[in-house]
Amino acid sequence: MMAPASPRREALHRWLPAGLWAALISFLSTGWFSGERTGAILLPLLALLFPHASLDELRAMHFAIRKLAHFTEYLVLSVLLYRALRAGLRWDLRAAALALALAGLYSVVDELHQGFVVGRTASAADCLIDVSGAATAQGWLAAWTRR
Repeated sequence: MMAPASPRREALHRWLPAGLWAALISFLSTGWFSGERTGAILLPLLALLFPHASLDELRAMHFAIRKLAHFTEYLVLSVLLYRALRAGLRWDLRAAALALALAGLYSVVDELHQGFVVGRTASAADCLIDVSGAATAQGWLAAWTRR
C-alpha cells in the first residue's frame, strides 16, 4: 500500500505544469522568437504551402500565426492555472476567475518584458489576445465540467 502524498508534493504536482508553461511563454518572448526570426522560417514554408500567395498574403498569414500562438499559449496557461487552483472535481468560479486574473497579469508582465528585448515590442493588443485565450479556456472548462 502506498503512503499518501505529502501536501508539498501535491502542491508541486499541481503547480509545476503551470510554472513550466509560464517559463516556456517567457522563453518564447525572447529575441529568438522575434517576428523577423519566425518570419525567416515560416514565410518560406508558407510560400511552399501556398505558391500562388503574394508576399503581402504570406506576411498576413505569418502575422495570424503569431497572434494565434499568443491566444493558444494563454489558453493553455489558463487551463493549467485552473488545474492548480481548483479544490475539487466540480467547476469552481473562484478558481476560474483567479486563473483568468493570473494569466492576465502574466500577460502584462510578459509584454513589459518584451519591451526590453531587442527585436520585440510590448503590445496592449497582444495582452487582449492573451486574455481572450485565457477567458476562452475558462469558458470551455465551465461548459465541459457542467455537462
